[in-house]
Amino acid sequence: MKVVLQNVTKKFPNRNKNADDVIAVNDFNFEIPDGKLIGLLGPSGCGKSTALNMICGLLPPTSGRILFEDEDVTELPAEKRGVGMVFQNYALYPHLTVEKNIMFPLENLKGKNKLSKADMKARALEAAKLVQIEELMHRKPSELSGGQQQRVAIARALVKMPRVLLLDEPLSNLDARLRLQTREEIKRIQTKTGITTIFVTHDQEEALSISDLIVVMKEGKLQQIGKPQDVYDNPVNLFVAKFLGTPPINVFNGKLSGGSLYIGEEKILDVDQKGNEDGDVYIAIRPEGFDPRENGTFHCDLKCIEIMGRDISVVCSNDNLIGASVRAIIDSDELPAANRSTVAFRIKPSKIFVFNKKTEERIYLDVK
Repeated sequence: MKVVLQNVTKKFPNRNKNADDVIAVNDFNFEIPDGKLIGLLGPSGCGKSTALNMICGLLPPTSGRILFEDEDVTELPAEKRGVGMVFQNYALYPHLTVEKNIMFPLENLKGKNKLSKADMKARALEAAKLVQIEELMHRKPSELSGGQQQRVAIARALVKMPRVLLLDEPLSNLDARLRLQTREEIKRIQTKTGITTIFVTHDQEEALSISDLIVVMKEGKLQQIGKPQDVYDNPVNLFVAKFLGTPPINVFNGKLSGGSLYIGEEKILDVDQKGNEDGDVYIAIRPEGFDPRENGTFHCDLKCIEIMGRDISVVCSNDNLIGASVRAIIDSDELPAANRSTVAFRIKPSKIFVFNKKTEERIYLDVK
C-alpha cells in the first residue's frame, strides 16, 4: 500500500492566546512506496509522531491530503483506514491473556467481516507464530518481559491484516540488547508480510539499521529523504550531517579560499570551487574520516586514546572545533603513540562536508 502525504500541515492552538499557533508539521510532502519500511527520524518535538498520528487518523491535518494508493483518506475515521498501530507503551489490557489481547481487534469486526470464535483463535495463533510468542498465549502481560510485551503489541496490530503498519517509538522502553533483538524481528516480520511500515524513532541507529528509506525531520519540516547510507554519505545540510552518526560528526570553523579548504591556517584539501565564492564555512568531518599520518596536514592536540572493543577513538582538541573534543575512529594498526602531545591526520575526501555559514546548506565541491 503506497502512502502519500500532500502539503500536510498540522497546527495546534498556542496556550498563549496572543501568540501564533504551534506548527507541529509544516507543509509535509513525501511518498512511502508500497511494501517498504520507512524510518521517520528526528529529535524529540520534530513532529514525527504527529505525522504518524495523522496517517493513522487519530489527528486530522489542518491542511493537505493523505492518500492510500489513490484513495483520499484525509477525512476517513481511523477504524476504517485499515491500519495497525503499535504504541510506545504497548497499551496491552492487563486483565486479558496474550491470546485475548491479540484477538481483541477481531472481536470488534461487524457485518460481513465478523469472524467466528474459531477463526479468531486461528488468526491470533497465526499472528503469534509470526512474532514467535505462540507458547505464551495463556499468560497475562504482567507475566511477560518487555520484549515479549512488545511482540504481543505487534501481533495485535498484525492480526487484522492491516494495509499499513505504524510503529511509534516501539523500542524505547527496552534495554540495549532487547532493542537490537526486537528491531531485527521487526525487519524480519515486515519483510515476510510485505506490509508498508512506518517506524518512528529518535534513535538514528535503529532507523539506519532496518529502514529501506529514512525521512529526517526538524521542527516539523522535511529535511531529507533517501536510503540510509545515501543520507549518511551525502547530507544536504548541517543539521542532517550532525544528527546522523555515532560518534557525531566533528564540525569546525573553516574557510574556502583560492581553491582550497582551510581549518585555521592549515590547508586540508584542494578543491574545485564550482563558482562558490571565497569565505568562511563550516567544515564537518566524520569520525572515520581521519587517517593518522606523520606527514598529515591537519594537527590536533592529543587528549587521550580510548580502546573500546573493535573501536579505537583518538580524542583530541583543536581551537577551531565547534564542540568539546575531536573524535577520530581509526584502525588499530594506525594507533598513534599515547605519550605524544599532538597528532597529525590526513583527511579522507569522501568523509568531509562543507556548509554555508549563514544557511547551513551543503556546498558541493569536487576534490582535486
